[in-house]
Amino acid sequence: MTKDNWKKVLQDCFEKIRLIERCQKEVKENFAQFCEFIAEPAFEVLEEALKDYGLKAWLKTEGTNLIRFEISFPKSKEVQFSYGIFLPPNSIQMRLKLIIRGRQGKNAAFKEKVESFMANISPENILAISKEELIEDVLSRYRDFMIETLTSTE
Repeated sequence: MTKDNWKKVLQDCFEKIRLIERCQKEVKENFAQFCEFIAEPAFEVLEEALKDYGLKAWLKTEGTNLIRFEISFPKSKEVQFSYGIFLPPNSIQMRLKLIIRGRQGKNAAFKEKVESFMANISPENILAISKEELIEDVLSRYRDFMIETLTSTE
């Protein structure tokens, strides 16, 4: 070991830190683009379509790392179902998470589950999904939730 080996270790340490910080910045920018160009337009189209079925729906953003689409109970403003996409803290890739929340009745507690968002799509391809693909995913999750709710014996 040379006398100045620790200087190379120190330099390497700070190079890795800069690389991580750059990746995190890029991922946040990519998530913002995903929200602006894919999620928001998809949610707006779905919001309009759900009006024909007597349902109110809206999109919400919470900070810069979460976008949520919520659907009310029929003829109500109370949230029945929520589909949220979020970027986990300190992410260096677009490995998004999905939060599905729903409840059977207005006074019931929400049931929530967290899983990978569109697990069959690689992080590199998240920005390539279409708004139609996102709409289909929201609707399949909503359909499954409603079937489970309507057939639950609890």
